[in-house]
Amino acid sequence: MEIIAQHSTIFYVLAFGFGLYMCWGIGANDVANAMGTSVGSGALTVKQALIIAAIMEFAGAYLAGGAVAATISKGIIDGKLFEPVPHLLMFGMMGALLAAGIWLMVASMRGWPVSTTHSIIGAVCGVGVAALGFDAVKWDKMGEIVASWFISPVLGGIVALILTLSIRKLILNTDNPIAQARKWGPMYAFLVGWIVSLVTITKGLKHVNIHLSDMEGQILSIAVGVALAIAAKVMMNRIKLDARDDRDFHYASVEKLFIPLMVFTGAAMAFAHGSNDVANGIGPMAAVVQIIETQSVSSKSAVTPFMLFVGGIGIVIGLATYGYKVMATIGNKITELTPTRGYCATIAASIVVVAASGMGLPVSTTHIAVGAVMGVGIARGIGALDLRVIGGIILSWFITVPVGAILAAVTFYILRAIFG
Repeated sequence: MEIIAQHSTIFYVLAFGFGLYMCWGIGANDVANAMGTSVGSGALTVKQALIIAAIMEFAGAYLAGGAVAATISKGIIDGKLFEPVPHLLMFGMMGALLAAGIWLMVASMRGWPVSTTHSIIGAVCGVGVAALGFDAVKWDKMGEIVASWFISPVLGGIVALILTLSIRKLILNTDNPIAQARKWGPMYAFLVGWIVSLVTITKGLKHVNIHLSDMEGQILSIAVGVALAIAAKVMMNRIKLDARDDRDFHYASVEKLFIPLMVFTGAAMAFAHGSNDVANGIGPMAAVVQIIETQSVSSKSAVTPFMLFVGGIGIVIGLATYGYKVMATIGNKITELTPTRGYCATIAASIVVVAASGMGLPVSTTHIAVGAVMGVGIARGIGALDLRVIGGIILSWFITVPVGAILAAVTFYILRAIFG
């Protein structure tokens, strides 16, 4: 206990410093999941994507980031075992943040879309084993989390495939694709508004002390969806197209009509991502702050608005400095994207992320996004996918957990050696 009291100021600085570094890594690596498809499909320039993502990620982290943050800090290692030695848990959480941040920095520089969720979970796991041995880790909880990693890309892929086939059937393979796009486009926009607001309302607003009943939440979500549908209709009607009978011209025009939807979905995905993934940086930081303040281990670490603010800032800085590298991988290298394909991939990923976030499951946004882009490619046949790029991505996924665990264990030993 004396250790904590003696060096409390240093520990505060380290906790916030490492938390900020981890959130920087999240911004650099993971935000590409939200914006890579928009940039790859030509709907947005890199600069526009960075501005929209910065605003929406910050809003998602700050307004809706609390539900998952609780799972990360306390679900993976058994807090009870650390009650006699709270300083070990504190070193562990700081080590986990630093280790995950380092791995994300390496991956971002290489342009690998790895999972920030895996990085921090692997790191927390490594710390648990380093501090108190294998019994400290809740392996059944780890099992659930690991299962969600394999399920998430598959779910992302399936939803994206269904959406792609629906656009093909309802719009592209009809006698007049342009008229059909104007007819069905608002419906696809409604889907975006409804899904994303539903999660924000049901899960996120509690943290800013706004409580709505389920019924009020549903009504408000539907209202947002309808507003987006109307906005999409207005924007689509404003896009002037020549009346030509040329089939290729029709397809190109449909893609043009989907650009406003792509912008909406990219923004929605950035919001969903901010709400889900800020937890990876903030959860362990909250645990450290709580140990410094109470000198004890509690099952719940209070996530304050200030922590969510720090996390949001970190994400935005990461995005601005290295975000473009991973964006290129997701947007251009897996399969060729157009606005309709990009829309399907992004909205499919949004739906899966949002559903998982609502259930408090720390799924990997990256896996879902990559799975969704692959699903869109599969709709055109396996030949449309660059299997070499996909192989490299999957390999980087597999090594993320062990690398995070080893780095975290080493960092933990160093911190313990310095502070005793």
